[in-house]
Amino acid sequence: MAELLRTKARKPQYCSLGPVAFLLIMIFLVFVGEAAGKPISLPGVTLPRMVYPQPKVLKPSRKDVLVLTPWLAPIVWEGTFNIDILNEQFRAQNVTIGLTVFAIKKYVVFLKLLLETAEEHFMVGHEVNYYVFTDRPAAVPRVALRGGRRPLVLEVPGAARWQDVSMRRLGMISSFCAQRFLHEVDFLVCTDVDMRFRDHVGVEILSPRVATLHPGFFRAARRAFTYERRPQSRAHIPRDQGDFYYSGAFFGGSVAEVQRLTAACHRAIEAAWHDESHLNRYLLDHKPTEVLSPEYMWDERLLGWPAVMEKLRCVAVPKDHREIRHR
Repeated sequence: MAELLRTKARKPQYCSLGPVAFLLIMIFLVFVGEAAGKPISLPGVTLPRMVYPQPKVLKPSRKDVLVLTPWLAPIVWEGTFNIDILNEQFRAQNVTIGLTVFAIKKYVVFLKLLLETAEEHFMVGHEVNYYVFTDRPAAVPRVALRGGRRPLVLEVPGAARWQDVSMRRLGMISSFCAQRFLHEVDFLVCTDVDMRFRDHVGVEILSPRVATLHPGFFRAARRAFTYERRPQSRAHIPRDQGDFYYSGAFFGGSVAEVQRLTAACHRAIEAAWHDESHLNRYLLDHKPTEVLSPEYMWDERLLGWPAVMEKLRCVAVPKDHREIRHR
């Protein structure tokens, strides 16, 4: 014990040079930077001075709807975001957004209206790539586009059944994520072609994994959801499970997340509601980081315009399903 005490007593005492060394290094860097005429700047983005109403902690933005999921993902409704703040943040990041649409067979007739209304309402002020998957490239209409926005036609084979198109599109999106999208855009938004933009749809919808509440089920209990109920299917969801029923007509996220989602969903047997069933299974296991209200996917002809919907942003175009799907 005495020897141990003597050893400890003889142990040299060190003085920490960490803070001193850090200070000397910073002084040196500042001196070198000024001498070179290049002042040292810390990383980060400086936003312009903005004036906007102060958020009120005790005054919620909406009292009539759920605005936050149990896993703390926002549910986006009119009145829950300030688009001016969001636009400045995303412009500072210089993001590019990709919009994917499938215009197969006669569905190409809907493309012109979708693109024209997108130019009016979709991601205005940001760079956009319109990825048009079609088996009829010659039929893709010419639409006047704003600067920084371009159409990219991707020729793909047709299909005998619309259900095959529905299922195969996820595989195609997954494949093109790896081939192109990861190198060309930051976020992807995937929508049906038989839609039109009717009001603002902007960067408030950009998040790693984004799903949209189905307009036909946003008021319903989970037992009424049309999930895949066959236990042998990979899309199976038991009747006592499920958060929301999500639409397969409008989803998105970062390119990496969309690639994971589409890759997982397309390698499966055909489910009750095709790709939408697999999408709902995936999003039950991998919760969305943001949920869009039915403002972003609505059918006014079938559902009217209830008071809870302060805006209708993306709406279905009336059509004869038999005429379009089977020719």
